[in-house]
Amino acid sequence: MKRAGEEGVALLTVLLLVAVMSALAVGLLDDVRFGIRRTANGEAVSQARWYALGAEAMARARLADLAANAPLAGDWNGKTFRFPLDDGVIQGRISDGAACFNLNSVVDGAGETFRRRDLGTAQFTALLIALQVAPQQAEALAGALVDWIDSDALREPGGAEDETYQRGARPYRTAGTLLSEVSELRAVRGFDAALYARLRPHVCALPTPILSPININVLSERHAPLLVMLTDGAITIEAARRAIAARPPQGWPDIASFWRLPALAKALPADDAVNQVVVRPRFFTLESEVSHRDAIVVSTSLFEQDAAGKIRLAARRWTIEE
Repeated sequence: MKRAGEEGVALLTVLLLVAVMSALAVGLLDDVRFGIRRTANGEAVSQARWYALGAEAMARARLADLAANAPLAGDWNGKTFRFPLDDGVIQGRISDGAACFNLNSVVDGAGETFRRRDLGTAQFTALLIALQVAPQQAEALAGALVDWIDSDALREPGGAEDETYQRGARPYRTAGTLLSEVSELRAVRGFDAALYARLRPHVCALPTPILSPININVLSERHAPLLVMLTDGAITIEAARRAIAARPPQGWPDIASFWRLPALAKALPADDAVNQVVVRPRFFTLESEVSHRDAIVVSTSLFEQDAAGKIRLAARRWTIEE
């Protein structure tokens, strides 16, 4: 015959088991619910990426015609478009991808071998000085960038090779190859947050070490430091702004007309720099944002028009450039 105390223990045991089972059931249901939500989110993100790739394909199909037939100075640069979806929208913006100094142009070469390019290094120095960096500091910063990219272990004047970075609190090595992102510049000695913020609107990292093909028909007054750079500082920021403001309504038909401007006539640079100026775009940037259900996917695509006039994808990243 069971005592009252034993019956109480049995009852408590049963209640404890019921509580534990209830907690397990709730946890299991939560896992199932979250699993379903994760699956749905994953499907939405995957579909949004496919929409982004579709926008990229559509843009590439139309860029060849734009490069060949659009007005030299049209409203296409920086223009935003919207394409509605059943459960969202695609937003995109196409702009000239080379209205900037190509950071990778401080070197020359291919494959795994890169060496200093004097003209590119001088242009980067001139750009820094145009942005009010002291000349000596500008030369050291340009040397540090060359050392970061080039293949040798020889230190540029004011530069820094592996041994400098390995002495830091968090040791690392130089890249020894082209920059993939402008943001990598923040790892290079001397480029602090303030300088990076000042420099960022004027630089890019094209996937090639070519000198920047700067399209004079898309420049605005904020691009004036680029013209100062091209002339190696022979003109002032104010003169560069006047040159940009003098652009004809239909754009410059050729580079000779541009270089004949009074503000530039006495500041004609070396032939290589003269020929960096172009009147039609070679690189295009597509920034897209896809909203699909609860998912948002952003991407940046860089296109290049090759010598045959075909548009090819040069780079893609699933972020918006910083």
